[in-house]
Amino acid sequence: MHGIGLDLLDIARLERALERHPALAARLFTTGELAYATAHARPAQQLAARFCAKEAVTKALGLDVLRPQEIEVVRDGAGRPSVRLAGAAARRADELGAAVLLTLTHTATTAGAVAVAA
Repeated sequence: MHGIGLDLLDIARLERALERHPALAARLFTTGELAYATAHARPAQQLAARFCAKEAVTKALGLDVLRPQEIEVVRDGAGRPSVRLAGAAARRADELGAAVLLTLTHTATTAGAVAVAA
Protein backbone atom coordinates (compact mmCIF):
# COMPACT_ATOMS: atom_id res chain seq x y z
CA MET A 1 0.00 0.00 0.00
CA HIS A 2 1.27 3.45 -0.91
CA GLY A 3 -1.21 5.68 0.90
CA ILE A 4 -4.64 6.13 2.38
CA GLY A 5 -6.83 9.21 2.48
CA LEU A 6 -10.00 10.09 4.35
CA ASP A 7 -12.20 13.16 4.10
CA LEU A 8 -15.51 14.28 5.64
CA LEU A 9 -17.67 17.28 4.73
CA ASP A 10 -20.81 18.92 6.09
CA ILE A 11 -23.22 18.81 3.14
CA ALA A 12 -24.95 22.08 4.09
CA ARG A 13 -21.57 23.84 3.97
CA LEU A 14 -21.11 22.79 0.35
CA GLU A 15 -24.70 23.77 -0.46
CA ARG A 16 -24.10 27.26 0.93
CA ALA A 17 -20.82 27.63 -0.97
CA LEU A 18 -22.46 26.59 -4.25
CA GLU A 19 -25.35 29.01 -3.66
CA ARG A 20 -22.94 31.91 -2.99
CA HIS A 21 -20.58 31.01 -5.86
CA PRO A 22 -22.47 29.22 -8.68
CA ALA A 23 -19.32 28.97 -10.84
CA LEU A 24 -17.65 26.92 -8.11
CA ALA A 25 -19.45 23.75 -9.24
CA ALA A 26 -17.77 23.85 -12.66
CA ARG A 27 -14.35 24.36 -11.05
CA LEU A 28 -14.72 21.48 -8.58
CA PHE A 29 -16.65 18.88 -10.57
CA THR A 30 -16.54 17.36 -14.04
CA THR A 31 -19.55 17.49 -16.32
CA GLY A 32 -20.13 13.78 -15.65
CA GLU A 33 -20.14 14.30 -11.89
CA LEU A 34 -22.52 17.25 -12.19
CA ALA A 35 -24.88 15.25 -14.43
CA TYR A 36 -24.87 12.34 -11.97
CA ALA A 37 -25.61 14.62 -9.02
CA THR A 38 -28.40 16.58 -10.68
CA ALA A 39 -30.25 13.31 -11.35
CA HIS A 40 -30.73 12.96 -7.56
CA ALA A 41 -33.19 14.68 -5.24
CA ARG A 42 -30.44 16.47 -3.30
CA PRO A 43 -27.51 17.05 -5.67
CA ALA A 44 -25.30 18.54 -2.95
CA GLN A 45 -25.31 15.20 -1.14
CA GLN A 46 -23.78 13.51 -4.17
CA LEU A 47 -21.40 16.39 -4.86
CA ALA A 48 -20.19 16.48 -1.26
CA ALA A 49 -19.30 12.78 -1.42
CA ARG A 50 -17.42 13.40 -4.68
CA PHE A 51 -15.55 16.36 -3.23
CA CYS A 52 -14.54 14.17 -0.29
CA ALA A 53 -13.33 11.55 -2.76
CA LYS A 54 -11.15 14.12 -4.53
CA GLU A 55 -9.61 15.17 -1.20
CA ALA A 56 -9.13 11.55 -0.10
CA VAL A 57 -7.44 10.61 -3.40
CA THR A 58 -5.18 13.66 -3.12
CA LYS A 59 -4.11 12.47 0.34
CA ALA A 60 -3.72 8.82 -0.68
CA LEU A 61 -1.46 9.77 -3.59
CA GLY A 62 0.50 12.28 -1.52
CA LEU A 63 -0.26 15.16 -3.89
CA ASP A 64 0.64 18.62 -2.62
CA VAL A 65 -2.46 20.35 -3.96
CA LEU A 66 -6.02 19.38 -4.86
CA ARG A 67 -6.62 19.30 -8.61
CA PRO A 68 -10.37 18.63 -8.73
CA GLN A 69 -10.69 18.31 -12.52
CA GLU A 70 -7.94 15.64 -12.56
CA ILE A 71 -9.80 13.34 -10.17
CA GLU A 72 -13.20 12.23 -11.43
CA VAL A 73 -15.54 9.90 -9.58
CA VAL A 74 -17.17 7.47 -12.00
CA ARG A 75 -19.26 4.36 -11.49
CA ASP A 76 -18.43 0.92 -12.82
CA GLY A 77 -20.94 -1.40 -14.48
CA ALA A 78 -22.20 -2.58 -11.08
CA GLY A 79 -22.65 0.99 -9.84
CA ARG A 80 -19.60 1.00 -7.57
CA PRO A 81 -17.62 4.25 -7.37
CA SER A 82 -14.13 4.40 -8.78
CA VAL A 83 -11.81 7.17 -9.93
CA ARG A 84 -10.58 8.29 -13.32
CA LEU A 85 -7.30 10.15 -13.00
CA ALA A 86 -5.73 12.67 -15.38
CA GLY A 87 -2.79 15.06 -15.37
CA ALA A 88 -0.59 15.20 -12.27
CA ALA A 89 -2.86 12.79 -10.37
CA ALA A 90 -2.46 10.13 -13.07
CA ARG A 91 1.30 10.73 -13.27
CA ARG A 92 1.63 10.33 -9.50
CA ALA A 93 -0.35 7.07 -9.51
CA ASP A 94 1.88 5.82 -12.35
CA GLU A 95 5.04 6.81 -10.41
CA LEU A 96 3.81 4.80 -7.45
CA GLY A 97 2.58 1.94 -9.62
CA ALA A 98 -0.68 2.31 -7.72
CA ALA A 99 -4.31 1.74 -8.42
CA VAL A 100 -6.72 3.86 -6.38
CA LEU A 101 -9.59 2.18 -4.57
CA LEU A 102 -12.47 4.30 -3.35
CA THR A 103 -15.53 4.14 -1.14
CA LEU A 104 -18.09 6.90 -0.55
CA THR A 105 -20.77 7.42 2.07
CA HIS A 106 -23.24 10.06 3.18
CA THR A 107 -25.96 10.71 5.69
CA ALA A 108 -28.51 13.53 5.55
CA THR A 109 -25.87 15.90 6.97
CA THR A 110 -22.40 14.55 6.28
CA ALA A 111 -20.51 13.05 3.34
CA GLY A 112 -17.29 11.09 3.43
CA ALA A 113 -14.83 9.12 1.36
CA VAL A 114 -11.86 6.84 1.86
CA ALA A 115 -9.27 6.27 -0.86
CA VAL A 116 -6.44 3.74 -0.86
CA ALA A 117 -3.51 3.86 -3.26
CA ALA A 118 -2.41 0.24 -3.52
